[in-house]
Amino acid sequence: MGVLAATITACGSEPDKRCVDRLSREQLPRYECESGSGGSSSPRGSYYYGGSVSDKKVSGGSFDKAAVDSGGFGCSGSGGG
Repeated sequence: MGVLAATITACGSEPDKRCVDRLSREQLPRYECESGSGGSSSPRGSYYYGGSVSDKKVSGGSFDKAAVDSGGFGCSGSGGG
């Protein structure tokens, strides 16, 4: 039963999300991705999904959430029955 519970939980989980500078790929504080931060109307960073961080730089993920949001093992868009 524990495996089933883990699978159900994984189906609704979101990929890791980090605030990142698009040019340098450097991880930034979350507020840098929010509009209106620091007196600026446009945020400095963008959210980066999945991947990992090494020496404050991200890799292995994507700025496109759909590219890494696979839904996890055992999930499908159809309603089985």
